[in-house]
Amino acid sequence: MASSMFSGTESLTLFSSKTPNGLCFNASTFHSKRIGFNSSTTNFNFSNKARVRHNSNRIVRTIVPKCSLSASRPTSQPRFIQHKKEAFWFYRFLSIVYDHVINPGHWTEDMRDEALEPADLSDRNMIVVDVGGGTGFTTLGIVKHVDAKNVTILDQSPHQLAKAKQKEPLKDCKIIKGDAEDLPFRTDYADRYVSAGSIEYWPDPQRGIREAYRVLKLGGKACVIGPVYPTFWLSRFFADVWMLFPKEEEYIEWFQKAGFKDVQLKRIGPKWYRGVRRHGLIMGCSVTGVKPASGDSPLQLGPKEEDVEKPVKPFVFLYRLILGALAATWFVLVPIYMWLKDQIVPKGQPI
Repeated sequence: MASSMFSGTESLTLFSSKTPNGLCFNASTFHSKRIGFNSSTTNFNFSNKARVRHNSNRIVRTIVPKCSLSASRPTSQPRFIQHKKEAFWFYRFLSIVYDHVINPGHWTEDMRDEALEPADLSDRNMIVVDVGGGTGFTTLGIVKHVDAKNVTILDQSPHQLAKAKQKEPLKDCKIIKGDAEDLPFRTDYADRYVSAGSIEYWPDPQRGIREAYRVLKLGGKACVIGPVYPTFWLSRFFADVWMLFPKEEEYIEWFQKAGFKDVQLKRIGPKWYRGVRRHGLIMGCSVTGVKPASGDSPLQLGPKEEDVEKPVKPFVFLYRLILGALAATWFVLVPIYMWLKDQIVPKGQPI
């Protein structure tokens, strides 16, 4: 991600003609010659070859990157909202205003539709699971393309799911409480796996993506939409101590280790950011991968890193919850700040 602005209009060809920051990076190979692309936090080195696809409206060029994979954050790194019980209570209150206060700044309908485009929701009879579906905002985008009766919304927060149940287009969806790292679906169950704005709360993202692989059918596609890591020092501080903001190459690494092929990453963001990514984005990329073989993931993992049944000290719990809420406030203020800059700075100039 760029430290100041990445508009997508310089030397890279767009994946989508809708928005200038909708870039698609394909990570199916890491063995090609390099050409430079400099970034202050991620080190993408792109292949000098590009695959070109044609359709009736535009030419789509997929850039093939060679990524320098940074190590995942250690489990000991403190995050104010780390335990699932803390996230449960955080959303107990956030669910009240989630659709009206949080989404407008971070997850708009245009962003949702663009982020879901790589998921290829091309058949109304597809079986789709929306993991961490929350209030059903992302599911509303899914049911534009897939019959609601074929869609399952899963979340650990009953308060978020209660909001989803109130939405008329979702009345035929299956709505269940569950854990993204231990999905209650059989192996080779779904045609599509979608998860938006959930990975940041997973104690072990690799386990969650491994589960995505397991529940998909042969040829099925997973689409994980989530945050990206900030480079601006203050935003980086709040991100580091709050929840998981993965780097772009970490997403690719998790997908590939789980066994996915044709892994692609598409950048998204609010239009008023003008491509700026230095503050990080709560919804900053859409990552997809295809399951190449039936059965479970070839990746073997040990026990879960977090035991939700382990007792939590009440005062420590409250302290972390309050600090987490304060960190979250920063990421509510950032989109307001960026929107104001978009109104003031002349169009065509970086902000």
